[in-house]
Amino acid sequence: MAALAPGGQQVAPIATDALIIGAGPVGLFQVFQLGLLDIHAHVVDALPYAGGQCMELYPDKPIYDIPAVPATTGRQLTASLLQQIAPFGATFHLGQEVSALQQRSDGRFDVETSRGTRFVSKTIFIAAGVGAFQPRRLQVDGLAAFNNTQVFYQAPGPTGFAGKRLLVVGGDEAALEQALAFAQDGPGRAASVTLLHRRDAFTAEPATVARMRALCELGAMQFRVGQITGYDAQDGQLTHAQITGVDGLTQALALDAMLVCLGLSPKLGPVADWGLAMERKQLQVDTEKFSTNVPGIFAVGDINTYPGKKKLILCGFHECVLAAFGAAPLIFPDKKIQLQYTTTSPRLHQLLGVAPVVN
Repeated sequence: MAALAPGGQQVAPIATDALIIGAGPVGLFQVFQLGLLDIHAHVVDALPYAGGQCMELYPDKPIYDIPAVPATTGRQLTASLLQQIAPFGATFHLGQEVSALQQRSDGRFDVETSRGTRFVSKTIFIAAGVGAFQPRRLQVDGLAAFNNTQVFYQAPGPTGFAGKRLLVVGGDEAALEQALAFAQDGPGRAASVTLLHRRDAFTAEPATVARMRALCELGAMQFRVGQITGYDAQDGQLTHAQITGVDGLTQALALDAMLVCLGLSPKLGPVADWGLAMERKQLQVDTEKFSTNVPGIFAVGDINTYPGKKKLILCGFHECVLAAFGAAPLIFPDKKIQLQYTTTSPRLHQLLGVAPVVN
């Protein structure tokens, strides 16, 4: 559904030269390469922050193969790229997924997101990596009926579980941090917090695990080993989770709300329905412009495939350069596109904000 203004009127779509789908490192560098060609971009990403897979899966793990950077992390790389693209003023639309894309007769594209944000763009750059990251769901028949009322995959704010009997499911850093947050004194404290994980071992920082165990010893929260195998409901309300332990015994745990933190998994999503040539869930592109089979739609980074493809960030950066130059004639059909160097070009210095305007 299209977005509406407060008065109920439909909001006009955002007109742009370039729309980038994906705010990971490659998507961010695509902003930079387009900016050097004086092309402003809007960026859409399903995650609520920029950085993509680097920020979601290994924000603090070292990365050693970025040219001229001996070592960095996903978090540092994202921060550096955001600083690098700042002069170009890209507009970010985070926490929403592109849900529909259709080409007009004039070659432009109508695009709509899961939040109803609409665009009309001359070009599209798909930099979605391995897909949009979505929460891993509990596979319990019928439980989805309680999603966003009693079963949550993202906490509904810092006080969303205040005074409630809360079950937190998961064993990673996020799960433990959420359990700790709602177990400690404050306006958001839950009436009770139980952390449930399939084993008594965690993929979390030792200090976080120690804090969790300390609160358990104090009786401020509980930890149980097992898995949810069913549930009880009454009058349309979830009342108990059926938890089966490693001994095979099943017990009912009374609850008011459940927060599921099983990590994220990438889903290709609506991209598969846009009529683009694909091979093994990846978009086929040429190696001259990194264009898909639809003129005006480009694909860079891990989402694409071609002979000799290597899934490396630095390879994605290279693809961004050629995709930008491939798109420029579509955006500026009457303009001769020349390669300029940031070291010597007054025009690029102007765009980057590193020198006075040169007439």
